[in-house]
Amino acid sequence: MRSLSRRLSGGILTLFLLSTAAAAQGIEDPAVIEAFVDGVVIPMMKNNSSPSGTVAILKDGELVLVKGYGFEDVAEREPVDPTHTLFRPGSVSKLFTWVSVMQLVEQGKLDLDTDVNTWLDTFRIRDTFAEPITLRHIMTHTTGFEDGALGYLIIEDPARAVPLRDAMERYQPERVNPPGVQTAYSNYATALAGLIVANVSGLSFPDYVRENIFEPLAMDDSSFVEPLPARLASHMAASYKVEAGAFVEKPFEIVANFAPAGSLSSTATDMIRFAEAIMNGGELDGHRILKASTVEKMLSRNFSQDDRLMGMALGFYEDDYNGHRVMGHGGDTQWFHSLLGIDQQAGLAFFVSFGGPGGSAVRTAFAPALYDEFYPRPEAPPVPPDDFAQRAARYAGTYGFWRNNFSKIDKALSLSSVVQVAPTADNTLVVSFGGKAKQYAEIEHNLFREMNAGITLASGINPRLLAFQENDAGTITGFVLDDLPFMSLRKLPAYATPGFNYALLGLSLLILLGVLLRRFYQRAAIRALAPADRGAVNAAVYAAAMQLITIVAGIVVLSIVMDHLFIEIPLTFKLWLLLPIAATLVSLYLLYRSYSVWRQRLLGGFWARARYTVVTLAALAMCWFYYYWNILGFQYL
Repeated sequence: MRSLSRRLSGGILTLFLLSTAAAAQGIEDPAVIEAFVDGVVIPMMKNNSSPSGTVAILKDGELVLVKGYGFEDVAEREPVDPTHTLFRPGSVSKLFTWVSVMQLVEQGKLDLDTDVNTWLDTFRIRDTFAEPITLRHIMTHTTGFEDGALGYLIIEDPARAVPLRDAMERYQPERVNPPGVQTAYSNYATALAGLIVANVSGLSFPDYVRENIFEPLAMDDSSFVEPLPARLASHMAASYKVEAGAFVEKPFEIVANFAPAGSLSSTATDMIRFAEAIMNGGELDGHRILKASTVEKMLSRNFSQDDRLMGMALGFYEDDYNGHRVMGHGGDTQWFHSLLGIDQQAGLAFFVSFGGPGGSAVRTAFAPALYDEFYPRPEAPPVPPDDFAQRAARYAGTYGFWRNNFSKIDKALSLSSVVQVAPTADNTLVVSFGGKAKQYAEIEHNLFREMNAGITLASGINPRLLAFQENDAGTITGFVLDDLPFMSLRKLPAYATPGFNYALLGLSLLILLGVLLRRFYQRAAIRALAPADRGAVNAAVYAAAMQLITIVAGIVVLSIVMDHLFIEIPLTFKLWLLLPIAATLVSLYLLYRSYSVWRQRLLGGFWARARYTVVTLAALAMCWFYYYWNILGFQYL
């Protein structure tokens, strides 16, 4: 029986290996790969309202597919041409910044481990910590910078763009971690690297990339210039948002303030030429942009929060698709969503970009579907340890990304961007983000693997493994997702969690609403009070009214301007920010009146004064909310 079992197992393994080899061979057939990609992309674009898309796939040096989907211009029904239609790769642009840095490292003009202030001539990075920030920290997203975006990251009016050196000085973020400790994706740090390239080379960043990367690689339809030169602008895929069931064209996005982080416009064929040059060790068609040894360094792991997970190379980051190590970068603007991947093991490279907000779902689905079809790796789910319940509680809690803002009003946007971790009755952990959840089983100390593949937690977040971090005392302090090696998470204190804040807001607003209702239904009795008592009651009414007006007006204003906040801070929003200030001042006056109520023994008795104190605390709780989330004042730039 054992011999039969071994023969059956061996036969099954052989069949699996043969089917895998056949599937992998199929990717070399243009007809097969086109039929597959059509089957994935066309329905996904339709179901997610993506108006345009482009795909290029390179296998063993041969372009097996380059195809456009949808329309470059919806109104004119102009189809996407993958060789001429430009898309916005977003943060895939960063790869060109990293290559630029490494070209200057090769020339001895830059060093990866030197304080970046060495190459800054008009301002300095603040010395918050003893350790200086280096280019290696920048390229591994371990600078320790907070994040920021509101009002300046992506704009629509070219006149609001400022020179790169001015933008880097004006928008310098706070440093919240020592360098080299936690990963936190940073557009600012990337743009800073681009400024250093410009300072050292004596060229503007767009000109440097054009002369040293685009021209050698014959990337004739690519540019970091914004707005685009007329020759390219005529082939730019239009930006669209879905409104009232129709595609509405939006202005060309300007990322010039942070150009090295995301201002590239390019075609699928140009992007795949760049990928091919990297696969070839820095050379394409006899033109070299990097030494082979430099490319090898760029694609080698330089930092990981946990070596059992994917990590950061030099700018490129690792992804795991069915056991294949894929190097590359994703990218998002408001209206375009892209991914470039390089799989040296399979001799495979691909670039995809899809338009519209729904393009994110298409981009996210593409690579997993590609590898499931042509490089499948069936994997049995892990078996949860029977004794996990004894230690499950230490992992439970609410976690937030270190890629977050801490000093400006941007912080408030992260209130709901959290990950919930909770134990289950099945000896697993359930991890929830963005309304979706996955279960994970412990496989090693602080390491967990997904129970069911194919479930995505949120747009672009589909981790196979989780690794928790603990301090010297053995307390869990955060964790890392396998597919986000550039963004670790921290465990949040109770007062920073959505549950606490929404409960605080709800309870406070309920108490303050009760004050207004009492004022309305008992107005005759209140008018009959003694002047001192009536004054105290009116102070509570004024505070309650101001707090409720502030919240209701805030909801209305945000519903109107939310999509515009990343482009600029609208006047309506600035005017609304006066209300939290007014509500806080009135609440502080209420605190003073509460002191007088107790000192003068007003309102007739202990329980009345106690209720008045509860109202005061509710108003002050609202003020704390404004203060903690940087809503109090004009903290946006």
